[in-house]
Amino acid sequence: MKNIQVITLIIVLLAVSIASAYLIYQGGIKTSALIIIGTIGAPMVYGIIAYPRFGIMVMLIAAYLIMWVIRMDLTTFPMGTLMDGLLALLILGLFIKQKNNPDWTILKGPISILIIIWIGYNFLEIINPSSTSRMAWVYTIRSVAIVMLTYFIFSYHIRTRKFLKLIIKVWLGLSMFAAIYGFKQQNFGFFGFEERFLYSDPLIMNLLFIGGVWRKFSIFSDPVAFSYNMVVSSLLCVGLMFGPISKGKKWLLGFMTVFFLLNMIYSGTRGAYVLFPAAIILLSILVFNKKILMLTALGGVIIVFLISIPTSNPALYRFQSAFKPSEDASFNVRANNQKMIQPYIQSHPMGGGLGSTGVWGAKFSPGSFLASFPPDSGYVRVAVELGWIGLLIFCSLMFVILKTGITNYYKIKDPELKSYCLAMTLIVFALNIGNYPQEAFVQFPTNVYFYLVVALINVTLRIDSEVTTDLQ
Repeated sequence: MKNIQVITLIIVLLAVSIASAYLIYQGGIKTSALIIIGTIGAPMVYGIIAYPRFGIMVMLIAAYLIMWVIRMDLTTFPMGTLMDGLLALLILGLFIKQKNNPDWTILKGPISILIIIWIGYNFLEIINPSSTSRMAWVYTIRSVAIVMLTYFIFSYHIRTRKFLKLIIKVWLGLSMFAAIYGFKQQNFGFFGFEERFLYSDPLIMNLLFIGGVWRKFSIFSDPVAFSYNMVVSSLLCVGLMFGPISKGKKWLLGFMTVFFLLNMIYSGTRGAYVLFPAAIILLSILVFNKKILMLTALGGVIIVFLISIPTSNPALYRFQSAFKPSEDASFNVRANNQKMIQPYIQSHPMGGGLGSTGVWGAKFSPGSFLASFPPDSGYVRVAVELGWIGLLIFCSLMFVILKTGITNYYKIKDPELKSYCLAMTLIVFALNIGNYPQEAFVQFPTNVYFYLVVALINVTLRIDSEVTTDLQ
């Protein structure tokens, strides 16, 4: 019987090989590419749907690397649609799992309810009478609402400590790769495809070439995304150091924290410089003990020294200017823009419609009042595009997430899970502060990882509760 199966398999493989060779001979390179895509793509699609944990890891890795691949300009295919397809497959897999193992508790709780309300409100924006373009809504809804569905995917499938630890390890590995890549850009220069990108548009040079120095962006879309991810990664390390780990691992996490923050400085993003100190202040409140207070005070003294010391170093000067916003011309311009747009926000409760500002506004509504308005802030964009109603929903969601993180931190008894929850809470706090001077939630990989962070806030408590129940 085994010999027959082996012979049958050989015949099938031989037939497939001959057929593929003939099709490649007839169709050329395009047919070859289609065969390769089919050979790899079909098992990938099946794996993502049938094995959601595999799909989650694919999404997390892809979210980190996609902008790097896009910048290589290897193909004209819109790579962003691959992430949309990946999300669609994970949603399909979730429905299949729900049919076999129903668990609708992921839709309960204040965070889930507010996310559903937010998504619903964004879909309601399609009938906003002030909107000047429906196509802008189509392009924008993906990054501001549909991506939030990942929260439910993460909440449902992350069930074990083992899988949670795997996610953390992969996350740290990707962050270290991004940091090493940024370090290489700073000290050894850019690759050829990166230089072509930098010189492809005078606007890019104006934004990234400051004081005779290029701002670094590593594998991300821009220096802002690079700097914010370095801050997030450093806070992840800080949170993990409060878990039950060896001194050697704590030293390693400490080194990674410093290395991530060094790369944050390479980005030249002033808005990121205040995030880590602000999160450390929250840390000192949550973990209230003498040692932490002393370290926080020492850190404060160092920062004051760095802010006050005279310097001609461009990177250090930009760091100092982040703590002196009134002396920063760009900050004053943003403040004036925000003051100018306030009457519009107050008179348009639903805003001007999704995609009415920024790139999509210029593309789909050229010449309109909002198309030329630079939001320069996640909160301002929400207020302008979704009105004060949308801003109220969004801020309520962020408040509830942070409150839940703090509450769960004190509820969790397991030291390891407690450290994970602490790290996630610090990340949420930092990104919400960072969403004021910049748009913190819309670029890869943050737009995916933020909802992973939010899900883990509840997942850690759930796993802790299950362990506690088993012990009783």
